[in-house]
Amino acid sequence: MSRVGRQPISVPDGVTVSLDGSSVTVIGPRGTLERDLHPEMVIEVKGNVITVARPSDSRRHRALHGLTRTLVANMVQGVTQGFRRGLEIVGVGYRGAKQGRKLVLTVGFSHQVEIDPPAGVDIDLPNPNAVVVSGPDKEKVGQTAADIRSVRPPEPYKGKGIRYEGEVVRRKAGKVGK
Repeated sequence: MSRVGRQPISVPDGVTVSLDGSSVTVIGPRGTLERDLHPEMVIEVKGNVITVARPSDSRRHRALHGLTRTLVANMVQGVTQGFRRGLEIVGVGYRGAKQGRKLVLTVGFSHQVEIDPPAGVDIDLPNPNAVVVSGPDKEKVGQTAADIRSVRPPEPYKGKGIRYEGEVVRRKAGKVGK
């Protein structure tokens, strides 16, 4: 039995979970999330507890069991607490700014890079060298943060670029002159 998949998911007050076949909708204070899950997984809502079960012990069902439970748990956590991902902009003259909803990055190119976040994802700049991506959908928050990082990933010689909060960039020695 999957250790992750067999754990029940507790639903806090103020959150509504509804099932429609294999589609799960979670409504909470931070928004509404809807997701189609694998139709063979058995999802039950009893009171304030959601359980996920698998129909058989086949390899495929074992793999889907933990995944399905984690996806539903992330939906419940997203509509109650939300998710956030922090980024740091490192480099002389590198900075970020906001224009409306768009994030405008100045990261050493001949032009500024504009990033328009998807619906449901918010981008904040506590200071010009820090970006915080937040929202109820963990997948969208992570993908948006990865898209921002991919504009200028950290390079190993000077460490310049956009990196995740707490990310350690392995530094290389440069050229050795005579």
